[in-house]
Amino acid sequence: MNYVKAAAATAVAFLVIDLAWIGFFVGDVYDAQLGDMMRETPDALAAGVFYVGYIAGILYFAVRPAFHEARVGPAVLNGALLGALAYGTFTLTNYAVFTNWSLVLVLSDIAWGAFLTASSAAIGYWVART
Repeated sequence: MNYVKAAAATAVAFLVIDLAWIGFFVGDVYDAQLGDMMRETPDALAAGVFYVGYIAGILYFAVRPAFHEARVGPAVLNGALLGALAYGTFTLTNYAVFTNWSLVLVLSDIAWGAFLTASSAAIGYWVART
């Protein structure tokens, strides 16, 4: 497995897809639901730490197993499971603690985490195997 290609492709895919989702679709939903709980601008350091750590997790738990089996299926399945678990942990904890956190945010975050992580893992696998 070409780890550099896999890491770069996974990172680019994850960032582009996630930023598009936040910018075009979910940003307004979060603003409407959470209002003054939102920062004016995101904390870049915290976001960077999350992205680096999470992409490493995608590589280890989803892309690497796909290379061992030489097929994309494990990247998609393990990515979806990792994404649902990670984003589910975040959003269900928030739902348990914050009064403004809605069931709509819970369901959309879990689905988004599964889709985003599975897609990024599959792209990382496909690019790195070429």
